[in-house]
Amino acid sequence: MEKALIIKTLCELLLSDNRNDCVEFANTHYPFATSPISKRKYSRYEMCRIFLRDGFIDRYSAEKLLFPGLIKLLTIEFPEIFKYHMNWKMTETHLVYWELFPTIDHLVPIARGGLNNESNWVTTSMIRNSAKSNWTIEELGWKLYSVGQLDNWDGLTNCF
Repeated sequence: MEKALIIKTLCELLLSDNRNDCVEFANTHYPFATSPISKRKYSRYEMCRIFLRDGFIDRYSAEKLLFPGLIKLLTIEFPEIFKYHMNWKMTETHLVYWELFPTIDHLVPIARGGLNNESNWVTTSMIRNSAKSNWTIEELGWKLYSVGQLDNWDGLTNCF
């Protein structure tokens, strides 16, 4: 049933003074799901292992991503070009950090009951991670692309 039609039915039940039926209907068709919040912290080692596993490919777009150390090295070598702000302030951070810097995302968001382990981690860009937030890929109309092959693309680790 479409979500808007669920709300329509809830309103109809509420307007006809069927509050108990309304609660039961809401809990059945559009329940509030809680999940324990766990910390989402990964070691650099864990992050690199996932980036290598996924072949430095953004799993939501299939676009190539770069080894994070290489991007940071570009900032050290060319600080006026590849600017970086420690809080990722967009007016002070080069877009390379948002578009090509890999990060880990929870395929099924923790806030939606997803697990905090490797089976639920995928590589994506910072911009897509930010856009996805706590939505599922189905809700966004996205798809999960296959992992890349390090023989074809290694995130330019060889340049690092």
